[in-house]
Amino acid sequence: MTLDLPSRVLIIGAARQGTALARYLVEHGARVILNDARTAGQLHSAREALADLPIEWALGGHPLSLLEGVDLVCPSGGVPLDLPLIAEARRRGIPLSNDSQIFLEAVPCKVIGITGSAGKTTTTTLVGRMADEAGRMRSGENRHPPSVWVGGNIGNPLITEVERISPQDLVVLELSSFQLEVMTRSPQVAAVLNITPNHLDRHGTMAAYTAAKRRILDFQGMEDAAVLNRDDPGSWAFADSVAGRLVSFGLARPPRGQAGTFRRGAQAALWDGQSDRDLFPLEIIRLRGEHNLYNVLAACAIAHAAGISPEAMRAGVDGFSGVAHRLEFVRSWGGADWYNDSIATAPERTIAAIRAFDEPLVLLLGGRDKNLPWNDLAALVHQRVKHVILFGEAADLIAEAIGAPGGTLRSMSRRETLEQAVQAAAEAVEPGDVVLLSPGGTSFDAFRDFAARGEQYRKWVNRLP
Repeated sequence: MTLDLPSRVLIIGAARQGTALARYLVEHGARVILNDARTAGQLHSAREALADLPIEWALGGHPLSLLEGVDLVCPSGGVPLDLPLIAEARRRGIPLSNDSQIFLEAVPCKVIGITGSAGKTTTTTLVGRMADEAGRMRSGENRHPPSVWVGGNIGNPLITEVERISPQDLVVLELSSFQLEVMTRSPQVAAVLNITPNHLDRHGTMAAYTAAKRRILDFQGMEDAAVLNRDDPGSWAFADSVAGRLVSFGLARPPRGQAGTFRRGAQAALWDGQSDRDLFPLEIIRLRGEHNLYNVLAACAIAHAAGISPEAMRAGVDGFSGVAHRLEFVRSWGGADWYNDSIATAPERTIAAIRAFDEPLVLLLGGRDKNLPWNDLAALVHQRVKHVILFGEAADLIAEAIGAPGGTLRSMSRRETLEQAVQAAAEAVEPGDVVLLSPGGTSFDAFRDFAARGEQYRKWVNRLP
């Protein structure tokens, strides 16, 4: 985006997205107000990091007076759009944007964007690996091979790197519903992995949540590509309105005339619309669970849509053991294997994690509820889980949904904290079990984010004598 001086931009939220955008805008001539409900003391590190810039800080609240003379309002991803300050900006006709939108307007190369209710980070990481492998395979032809930039909702906001990105490079962006809901630009390759209930505490309804996800496709043109999941009704519902080329993924072969990836016996395979070819044996996939098979097939479909070779797809999958906090193996202790799936902040994600195991499960559930349904998870617990240990704010709500022990469920107990839940699991575990932290709720009742929760879980498990 080109800002005509003197542009005045209000950024709401001084976390990593907001501070990265503030630096970019100031360095491009904008006058920036950085607003956050936290105090100066709470934001000491952020203020120190931006101390070299002439930023106006407005802390401790969100007064409507901040809108005076403002040309653009940029809410960070964690800021709800029903905040009175944002509602008033909309009423006054002040446009909204964010770091991802401004990045897409400024970046000179092809962008792959990936969204979905689950699997975004694993799939984004895999596509990045495939693109890196493709670059290495072509490096003999080019003394300066293209770079691959992976970011967005994972890692550092790529707005900080946009000046270093060349037209021949490739960007792979993970995009959340929070980022998408104000965006009016789509990436050239846009993937919707799945849509299941999530973040309803923020979006209010499934319709609003689905509309936010759909925006990744809404601004594509005929020359662009959309990648959808044939086996997920929420994703596949967008198929009829794809503006450009449709590439899909799923377990069965795509219909004739439509390119996509699928499982053929013990192989991952690619159908180009007329004929198919094997990509690699499924046995090279180190990730557990059918949901991770979908992530791999999705990554291959996205790579195909972006022109990445089958050889690079295989090389990207081979040796990939997953991303931290996503069915991450921690250690064996007490005759059991302990796994960290702290990323599971919705019941649907916990369901997928449970289905990745055949062993008897000791399941740690809890955290903060997001106004999501627990009934399907509760039913599966009675079919697949041996012990449930509840912790955190949502413990009573989850206990009510699960009800009395029965089926495979022998017992259910409650602890106040995750650390206490780990100790309870250590007392309950038997040889041959799997202990699984897959909470189903967010971490915000006790931790900064799911990664901080997973790191603490890892530490407590590794301290077991």
